[in-house]
Amino acid sequence: MVALEVGHSQADAVCDMLSPTGFRISVWTDPWGKKRTVCTTYPVVFFSSLITCLSELSSVALGGRVLSVSDEFFAEAFHLLLVEPAPSLKGQFGPNGALYSGWETRRHNPTYDWCIIKLGASGRIFGFDIDTTNFNGNEAPEASIEAFYDPLSNAPESTDIRWTEILPKVKLGPSSRHLFTIPNAPSATFVKLNMFPDGGIARFRVYGHVQAVMPEEPTELFDLAHVFAGGRVEFVSDQHFGIGSNLILPGRGTNMGDGWETKRSRLPGHKDWVIIRLAAPGFLEQVELDTAHFKGNFPESCEIHALASMSDMNWTVERSESENWTLILPRTKLGPHRQHYFQLENVEGTPFTHIKLTIHPDGGLKRVRIIGRRADVGTAGVLAVQVASVLREADSVPVSNSSIKPVFKTTIPVLPLTPEAFMPFGQVIQAYNDHTAVPKGTMITPANAGTANKFHKLALLAATYPDNTGATTGLSVYRCQPLKDVNEKDKTTALAALERHSFTNQAFIPMGSGQGEGLVDSGHRYLVVVAKNGEDDRPDLKTLRAFVASAAQGIVYDTGIWHQPMTVLDKALDFTCVETQIGNGSKEDCEVVQLENGIRLRLP
Repeated sequence: MVALEVGHSQADAVCDMLSPTGFRISVWTDPWGKKRTVCTTYPVVFFSSLITCLSELSSVALGGRVLSVSDEFFAEAFHLLLVEPAPSLKGQFGPNGALYSGWETRRHNPTYDWCIIKLGASGRIFGFDIDTTNFNGNEAPEASIEAFYDPLSNAPESTDIRWTEILPKVKLGPSSRHLFTIPNAPSATFVKLNMFPDGGIARFRVYGHVQAVMPEEPTELFDLAHVFAGGRVEFVSDQHFGIGSNLILPGRGTNMGDGWETKRSRLPGHKDWVIIRLAAPGFLEQVELDTAHFKGNFPESCEIHALASMSDMNWTVERSESENWTLILPRTKLGPHRQHYFQLENVEGTPFTHIKLTIHPDGGLKRVRIIGRRADVGTAGVLAVQVASVLREADSVPVSNSSIKPVFKTTIPVLPLTPEAFMPFGQVIQAYNDHTAVPKGTMITPANAGTANKFHKLALLAATYPDNTGATTGLSVYRCQPLKDVNEKDKTTALAALERHSFTNQAFIPMGSGQGEGLVDSGHRYLVVVAKNGEDDRPDLKTLRAFVASAAQGIVYDTGIWHQPMTVLDKALDFTCVETQIGNGSKEDCEVVQLENGIRLRLP
């Protein structure tokens, strides 16, 4: 990648050509008489489609920030990078004059004003959005942009000799967006926005491809979709309220505006989807789906497919539906305002390069995390070699000679317990601080003269014992000692046995600490390991799932669900158990099977 060498004197020789479609192409005649494209100005409707698969490198959501500024007398420059569009503050005044959401400098500057910005992530720049919304009569008449790359620098001066002009001086108008793309742009860590001679700019956005940062250790688990790792959103079926590229940003955001949200659907069977190109071909293991801030507009359910592509994909609606996708998360219910964790299926031994997340019927998601390991080109087979070879040079995947074994189901990740992930096996019993985050359909009423809230019937008792068995329902207490057999190197422990109760469901509710006969210092978390029954009337190990529950969560195992005997972590913990049983130790009460498959649980 080579910086476009157009200085201020050369910019004066730039001329504009208006294309038949409304694109304005700025060209410059070099000293050898050859015309070169400097930048292209786009109408908003076209520019929006271009940036779908790009990252906003300057965004505060990535960590972008203003380092220094020549002047900000009327309005501070930090406004330039805010996520939300600039609101009108018409009629509002401060001690220095009218208020604006943007950057505004003093009048009568004999030279120009500048603002130095450190990008949230270094990357190859594709284009800019210089927005003068609400500045009318006081907008900056012209602007230019300089940049340089040095991730080790902290705060460069405005006179640093490394600044290279990548967008020559362009004209700006009042209260409008000015959208530019530039060819052969360099990678950059810093940009300097210059405005001539002074005035106001509301928002400034730098778009491009992030310079990937991935773990050096190829066996390390990481988020293959994360923007900092080099993940990209390549296609979105709809992004009416929030753009798809928000899904792979760091953190959990601040409101619904920094997630992906589609418009309401009115047709039966409607669905929306987003396609993410992973940072590298990888063996996938688990996914986190976050609906933070989406409380009345979260998707009813979702599913995830994966693809191993050996070429760059020119996505269309038709192609995104027709590719040979592999289902890795069957359609699964989602809940409001929380992080959901799911173990992926059909991923053993196959490196994937893309995932397609489909939501039903519509709604909003905040973040998607696809957790896995990079595929080793030396051991993952011909497909991974072909996939890696077509990745563009700027985003190439570091390759290690180490042998990487695909993640098989012999090692099960232990994921945080959520009601939605546990739904196929039973119910989660817990209270909620935010009542809008309660699973849909849960009845909540005030109780005890307003001093309590009651979450009604989170689970029902069930028993199907024959009448002549004498089974009765009662409460028991289990005092469980902490798990000792943990491999400290890889944080795994063996799964030795599963049990089931064929005629009753079974609830376990953690009890707190207490004096006397209580546990003075009780534990705070425990394991929940479950599996469905297989065709051979034994545990179906393909359905094996493992969770870690907090002491604020109780669980109910559905009738006949195989589960690990109660296993607590770190410290001893008491449980109240609600169950129906005969009480004679028979198989009807509890059936246990020993496992000889070498299955291990990887603890968080």
